[in-house]
Amino acid sequence: MTSTSAKNNLFPPGLVSNLQQVLSKKNNEGEANRESDQAKDNVESTDPSASTSEEAIDTSKPIVLVTNADGIDSPGLVYLVEALVREGLYNVHVCAPQSDKSLSGHSVTLGETVSVSSAEFDGAPAFEVSGTPVDCVSLALSGALFSWSKPLLVISGINRGPSCGHHMFYSGVIAGAREALICGVPSLSISLNWKKDESQETDFKDAVAICLPLINAATRDIEKGLFPKSCSLNIEVPTSPSSKKGFKLTKQSMWRSTLNWQAVSANRYPAGHFMSNQQSLGIQLAQLGRDASAAGAARRMTTQKKNVEIESIGVAGKSDSNRVKKHFRLEFLDKDQEETEDDLDFRALESGFVAVTPLTVSPYTERDILTAASDWISAALHGKQ
Repeated sequence: MTSTSAKNNLFPPGLVSNLQQVLSKKNNEGEANRESDQAKDNVESTDPSASTSEEAIDTSKPIVLVTNADGIDSPGLVYLVEALVREGLYNVHVCAPQSDKSLSGHSVTLGETVSVSSAEFDGAPAFEVSGTPVDCVSLALSGALFSWSKPLLVISGINRGPSCGHHMFYSGVIAGAREALICGVPSLSISLNWKKDESQETDFKDAVAICLPLINAATRDIEKGLFPKSCSLNIEVPTSPSSKKGFKLTKQSMWRSTLNWQAVSANRYPAGHFMSNQQSLGIQLAQLGRDASAAGAARRMTTQKKNVEIESIGVAGKSDSNRVKKHFRLEFLDKDQEETEDDLDFRALESGFVAVTPLTVSPYTERDILTAASDWISAALHGKQ
C-alpha cells in the first residue's frame, strides 16, 4: 500500500511514512483542540459569569445581593454598595436595572429578550439589566448570572421617594424585595423621603449610615436563625436623615396620592420640556426604524401583487377620520390623609422617624409573622434610638 502511494505521488516510501505520521499527529492535536474549544464554549454559553471578572467568593463571608428601582447609577444604590463593601463583612453582588424603573410595580419582562451588561463597582461584581427590579432579582437568584443562586440577604434600594401605604403596590423597590421573599430569601427595601428643593444627594449617605446597623443585625440574625421567617422589612428614612428622631415599628397605612390624568396636546413632550440632542436624535432614529419596519412588512405582504405602491409610514401614522385620538399624562397629587394613628408608616415618616414596616406575602400566617417581626425589630433597634 505504501509503495503504491509512493509510486503514484513520486515520493520515496520513507518520506511518505514520515508525512503520514506527522499528518496523523496534527489531526489528533486538531481534534483535541476542537474538543477543548467546544468544551470552553459550552462552559461560557451555560455560565455567563465565567466570562466576567467576578472574583472567587470568600465562603467565610455571606453573600448579599443589592438591587434597586431607580437604576444602577443612582446615588442611593452607589452609596449603599460602597458602604457594604467597606464593612468587609459580606460578598456584595449587584444586579439592578440599567434605567429608572421606580414605578414598575411587580412587573416582569415576559416574551422579550432581556440584555445584561457588566457594570463597574469597586469590590462588588455587578450587572445592569434592561428589565425591571423583579427581573433583576429573579435572574440573579436563578443561578444563570452569578456562580451562586441563593444569597443570605437581598437589599433593594435606596429609593428616591417614599413607598408608604398604597404606593407599595406601585413601587419597584419594594417589588424587588418582595420577589426575593417569594423565592425564599430574606429581604429589606429602603427608601428616602426625598423632597424637591429640600433634599440633597448627601442625604443618601446619611440614610446608608442610619440603615447599616439594621442591615448588620439582619445578616447576623439570619445566620443564627433568629430573623423573622417569611417576612420582608420596608425601611422608610425621613427627609432629613441626620436629624431623625429614632426608629419606629410601623404598619402599612392606606396612604396614597391621587392619580391625576391631564389631557395634553398631541406632542408627547409638553411646552417647556427640554430634550437633549441625543434624545432628539434617538427618537428620530427610532421613528425611522419603525417607519422602515412598517414599510418592509407591507412590501413583504404584497410581493405577489403588481402595480402596488407602498408608502413608508409609522404605525402611528395611520389616518382614519372616524377615529378619535387623545393624549394624556399621569401625575401623582398629594391628598389629605384621614388616618391619624402614630404607628402608621407615613405618619412616623412625616414626624421624623425611620419607619420600619414588616411585609408578608403569606396572609394565612400574617398575625404570627407580624408578631415575630415586631419582636425582632424591637430587639434589633434596642439601644439605637
